[in-house]
Amino acid sequence: MPQLRGAVILAAGHGTRMKTTLPKVLHPVGGRSMLSWAVALAREVNAALICTVVSKRTGPVGKAAAQEVGAGAVMVQDPPRGTGDAVLCAADMLEGFEGDVVTLYGDTPLIQGQTIEKVFNALADNAGIAVLGFEAADPGAYGRLVLAADGTLDEIVEAKDASEAQKAITLCNSGVMAASSSLLFSLLGDITDDNANGEYYLTDIVALARNRGIKVVVVSAPEDEVMGVNSQAELAKAEALFQKRMREHWLENGVRLQAPETVYASWDTQIDPDCVIEAFVVFGPGVHLGSGTQVRSFSHLEGAQTQNHVAIGPFSRLRPGTEVSANAKIGNFVETKNAKIGDGAKLSHLSYLGDTVIGADVNIGAGTITCNYDGFDKHITIIKAGAFVGSNTSLVAPVSVGAGAVIGSGSVITRDVPDDALGVARGRQRDIEGWAASFRKRKKRT
Repeated sequence: MPQLRGAVILAAGHGTRMKTTLPKVLHPVGGRSMLSWAVALAREVNAALICTVVSKRTGPVGKAAAQEVGAGAVMVQDPPRGTGDAVLCAADMLEGFEGDVVTLYGDTPLIQGQTIEKVFNALADNAGIAVLGFEAADPGAYGRLVLAADGTLDEIVEAKDASEAQKAITLCNSGVMAASSSLLFSLLGDITDDNANGEYYLTDIVALARNRGIKVVVVSAPEDEVMGVNSQAELAKAEALFQKRMREHWLENGVRLQAPETVYASWDTQIDPDCVIEAFVVFGPGVHLGSGTQVRSFSHLEGAQTQNHVAIGPFSRLRPGTEVSANAKIGNFVETKNAKIGDGAKLSHLSYLGDTVIGADVNIGAGTITCNYDGFDKHITIIKAGAFVGSNTSLVAPVSVGAGAVIGSGSVITRDVPDDALGVARGRQRDIEGWAASFRKRKKRT
């Protein structure tokens, strides 16, 4: 029977170095808060129980955590007294939990599920504690992992407490570690605050475990993967690393990126093989492109789904609720929102289609807009299959255009147009012979 798994996410840091009113762990990477990344990681490794520890001073974090894991799984550390004390805040929730527990952090958004699987697997291979470490280019303020002669972990020494010899060690602590719940809290009960910071360090459980004859091992990960975010500069670095990871994934899976460094993804962007993405394209959350779709330069998509062989852009904006069927075209300077667009439909340029259902093979002329908002409510426009909407048309919702109908250019359509009818709603043209010449003559005299 597989061992139960739990996760304690530490998110009580104040993030003062971010220098913003938004708490650190709520800053986004790839369009998703770092706290959400940590919760998603715990779920990816099948944690049956997830507890988040927050600070009393960062109320928005507690609210966000409650939405993610439930209010009953959010513990408040007050006052802040170190990482060991933070994990102890979860003791009541984990009481009686007979499984392994991993400690995660709300400011490390790049750790992958396969890495945490390795940490849990180390416990399955008879380690009492597994610590996630990395080789640091600049060890600086990181805790050092001091290995025993047999390659197991002897202790973790915080930088402020390290000797000169220990400071020379480049194998460093990521903060992530796992142990059985019973062992974890047994060891935490023995830690003290006898250190340079006067705090209860989670890392002290390693030496305590060794004193009990318990095996402690290190699982290694790349430094970039375990990086923590404590400043705007580090947030920008994390974003760049995330974007690089997404671009490499697409390129390895049959997506053509014309200028990869200019294409920006969100955490859930899905692009199927044989898609072509030109330069300077931004994907907000909730985008899925079907195979063979082409997105031309300077387009922005969010909350949009396409079937296969759709053409988008350049300079298109697809907003949430846009669903585009196969072989449709959305051209330059076209904006859609909550729009269902049928097979082969063409919205070639300079139009806004919001709260709209567009049938197959519809042609939308330049300058067409749906007037969907009356100041209080949104209303639906329906344009049925095969209709042709002339340029510079305003469709005042709620309204429908029948199958095969034609709308004359420059019309303001306020009533339903029947199937195969011509709908025209504009002033009758009147020509006054000689008026222009007379007008110019009068102007010249003045």
